[in-house]
Amino acid sequence: MALNFRIFIHRNHGNLRLKLTGDFDGSSAYELINVLKEHHGKVGKVVINTDGLAAIHPFGQGVFQKNCSIKKLSRGLTFTGKYGDTITPQGSNSC
Repeated sequence: MALNFRIFIHRNHGNLRLKLTGDFDGSSAYELINVLKEHHGKVGKVVINTDGLAAIHPFGQGVFQKNCSIKKLSRGLTFTGKYGDTITPQGSNSC
């Protein structure tokens, strides 16, 4: 995992807000996938803010977008921020 990657988690009114910071590489992608799987079914809407990301590594982007678990969860995800469109899996929303 990129040493500077962090996920800040905030639950509010049954929704989940994640703020990503640092560099998004392959290990970071798996960390995000695991957080999403852990909260699946326990929250309503999931908003992922990408404004804190410094860089998106192509491998991390690919790992995240092609993961089977994410494809199943993608309709409930909304991505915001400067990299929202970059890492949004097909079927998800970006703002």
